[in-house]
Amino acid sequence: METKLTKKSKKLEAVLWSIALPGFAQLLNHHYIKGILFIGLEILINVMGNLNTIIILSFHFKIEEAIAQTNYLWLMFYPCLYFYAIWDAYKNAGGGEKPFAYLPLAFSAYFVTVGLIFFPNFTIFGYLIGSMWLPILSLPIGLAVGGLFRLILLKIYADG
Repeated sequence: METKLTKKSKKLEAVLWSIALPGFAQLLNHHYIKGILFIGLEILINVMGNLNTIIILSFHFKIEEAIAQTNYLWLMFYPCLYFYAIWDAYKNAGGGEKPFAYLPLAFSAYFVTVGLIFFPNFTIFGYLIGSMWLPILSLPIGLAVGGLFRLILLKIYADG
């Protein structure tokens, strides 16, 4: 019999492996076709969108070079794939049973995508944020807005 701690550990393990590379947690959960598909899509979008190059340049604060390397047409797919793979891993590990539990990750995908759209021109205190940092800064906003929408919907449906 699984304990409450074991269930929480499985959910956390799935989320952390999925954050490391979408598809890993699906393989861990014995969903091999889905796992291989997520890994394949991750590699395809990563390579075609120049994501690793963007990450390296961004960490070296070569923001203009990172922006020049970005292939928007491919990279726009990444947030939805990434957050859906995390959600799928969490759900298959036994999470996501509470109503509207998916909303924080869904909104994160939306907000990170919006961050990708606006990063070429977005500055904070005169500094260009770039193709990696603005989407990352958009993540907590997406989590918060999704969490807020979840609370609002829970309130609406609890009262109704």
